[in-house]
Amino acid sequence: MSPRNGCEHTLKKVYILLLNWNGWRDSIECLESIFRNEHSNYQVILCDNDSRDGSLEHVKAWADRHMDVAVALDNPLHHISFPPIPKPIVYAQYNRQQAEAGGCPASRDAQLILIQTGSNLGFAGGNNVGLRYALSRADFSYIWLLNNDTVILPNTLTRLLSRAKQDSNIGICGSSLRYYYAPNQYQCFGGASYNKWLGTVRLVGGGMQVGEEIECNQVETAMDYVMGASMLVSFEFLQTVGLMEEGYFLYFEELDWAVRCKGKFLIAYAPNSIVFHKEGASIGTKNSTSRSKRFLSEYYFTRNKLVFTKKHYPYALPTLYFGILIAVFVRLLRGQLSRAITLIKVLLKIVFKAQI
Repeated sequence: MSPRNGCEHTLKKVYILLLNWNGWRDSIECLESIFRNEHSNYQVILCDNDSRDGSLEHVKAWADRHMDVAVALDNPLHHISFPPIPKPIVYAQYNRQQAEAGGCPASRDAQLILIQTGSNLGFAGGNNVGLRYALSRADFSYIWLLNNDTVILPNTLTRLLSRAKQDSNIGICGSSLRYYYAPNQYQCFGGASYNKWLGTVRLVGGGMQVGEEIECNQVETAMDYVMGASMLVSFEFLQTVGLMEEGYFLYFEELDWAVRCKGKFLIAYAPNSIVFHKEGASIGTKNSTSRSKRFLSEYYFTRNKLVFTKKHYPYALPTLYFGILIAVFVRLLRGQLSRAITLIKVLLKIVFKAQI
């Protein structure tokens, strides 16, 4: 893979893209940490997937200085997003059609771009609206997809950009993800590996403690894809590979992106770029007692690993089918009838294209 032309180009603006769905409290805390950023040339885009909790109104109230971030005083990460940054924050608001057409020229002076997508488009669909807005304006070098249930350090983006700029062939770069509620423990180093025969994911560095870091090149060798909680992607990557696949709705979008970029771009890891992740809050599953949410999560994970495998590695489908049948049997033995039925529905839908 040869270096791309213009690798020494001057860095243009960086967009920071958040996707919100019924999570304005997390989004406001995340925004408070973002606007402490030491990298000066950036603009924040927040896409709202038609939340029912008044999310955009709450975010605007925060930006207008009518609401402060709520962070517990005993939270070890309290200092990252408190005390509140100076307000007001200048913002522009668009619907999906306006945003995908690039908004208006005046929005270049806004610190925050708010976009109402109009419906729950899922992870890929909601983020793609923000990506289309940025691509329509074509005024950036990188766009950072960041989960709204995260907080960052002032140097998180600077260190992420530093790694990405080391090689012009890098298309996606990930951060060190630590657990928000256990900040000395890693969720992963950058991303994860994927076993196509079993349809299983292994987080690189998952569960390791601060101080147990491994070498960057070891991580990048082990990593099949970058975790969606923090993905820095280049303008050239988006132009060449395209947007995320919206058919998944939830899960497997990042892995699909990484597979599609093979032979065109590299994926990379910035070890000193630290992101604290609440994990699950952005999709409504963290500490959830809702059985329907847990089943929805299992349904989409199982469905999408079959969809992904059928698209990229169809020869591995038989082992996945066999694994799911074993999982059905185990759930039946445990008396988990509804969970077994969920898996059976997935198989019927994917294998026989049943309308369920």
